[in-house]
Amino acid sequence: MMIIRAALVAALALGLLAAPLVAAAQSAGKVYKIGVLLTTSQSFESTRVEALRQGLRERGYVEGRNIIVEYRYGNGKLDRLPKLAAELVGLNVDLIVTSGSPPTRAAQQASRTIPIVMTIVGDPIASGFIGSLSKPGGTITGLTQISVELGGKRLELLKEAFPKVSRVAVLVDPATSAQGAIGALQPTRMAAEALGLKLLTLELQPPSPDLEGAFRTATSERVGALLVAPGPALEPNSKRVVDLAAKSRLPAMYPSREWTDHGGLMSYGPSIPEFFRQAATYVDKILKGAKPGDLPVEQPTKFELVINLKTSKALGLTIPPSLLLRADQVLE
Repeated sequence: MMIIRAALVAALALGLLAAPLVAAAQSAGKVYKIGVLLTTSQSFESTRVEALRQGLRERGYVEGRNIIVEYRYGNGKLDRLPKLAAELVGLNVDLIVTSGSPPTRAAQQASRTIPIVMTIVGDPIASGFIGSLSKPGGTITGLTQISVELGGKRLELLKEAFPKVSRVAVLVDPATSAQGAIGALQPTRMAAEALGLKLLTLELQPPSPDLEGAFRTATSERVGALLVAPGPALEPNSKRVVDLAAKSRLPAMYPSREWTDHGGLMSYGPSIPEFFRQAATYVDKILKGAKPGDLPVEQPTKFELVINLKTSKALGLTIPPSLLLRADQVLE
C-alpha cells in the first residue's frame, strides 16, 4: 500500500511539473498574424520595417516561425489605403501596425475590433484616434511624434544656423493635422513671431503635390530658407523635395533623419526607426492579452539633430561650429 501511495504521489508531482511545460509548448506552438500598413514604398519604408523586425526579435517573435507579418504599402497614394486595410482585415490578422495618420484612419474604418498599434502620428487626440494619451480607450494605442509642437524648435535651429534669414517658406501637407494646415502651423507661427521671422505657407495637395510650383513661389517671394513640415504627402516625395531645395539653393530644415540621409541639409526630430522598434512592445503586450485602450500612448523623449556637411559645402553654406558641436550626427 505504501508503494502504491508513493507511486501515486510521484505521478501527481510529475503531472504538476509537466503542466507548465505543456502550457508553454502550446503557447510556443501559437503562430500569430499581424498586418503592417505603411504610407509609402517598400524601399522608403525599409529602415522602419527592419526596426520593427528587430523589436519583434528582441521579444521572441521570428517571422515564419511564430509570427506571420503581412505588409501593405500605399506607395504614396493615400486613396489606396482603405483597400489595403480591408485586405488585412480579410486576412484575419490579430492586430495592425500603422505608419502615420492616413493608414491609422484607414485601419480604424476597416475594423472596429482589431487592435491597432499606431506610429508617427502627430496628434492622435485631435485626429479622433484616442481619448487621451494616458487612457486611449477603444482599439488604438501606440506612439505619437508630437510633430506639430516641434515646428518651433526646428525654426529656432534654422535661425541659429542662418541668423540673417528673415523670411522662411513652410511646405505643409494638409493631412498633417485634423485641424488642417492652418491649425497645425499655429505653434510654428508663434515661434516665428518670437524669432522675428515671416512665414510663407506653401500648402501642398495630395495625391500629386505641385512641388515645382511651390519652389517657384518660394523663389519669386525671395525667401531665405525652407522648413518642411512632416506629412504623408511629402514623405514619398522626399528625394524630389531635397533635390528642388538644392536646385533653388535654399537652406532647409527637415522633420527627420531620413531626409538628411537623402541629401537634406538639416533635420531635427525623434528617431522614426526607433518608433517602429518600440511598436513591437505594444504588439507583444496585445498578443499576450492586453487591451490597447488600457496601454498609454508614448511620446518621444529623445530628439536628434542631424547635419549633412556634404550638402552644406555643395551649397556654399557655412554651419556655425557651435551648432555642429551640438549635432547628434554630422554626415560628411
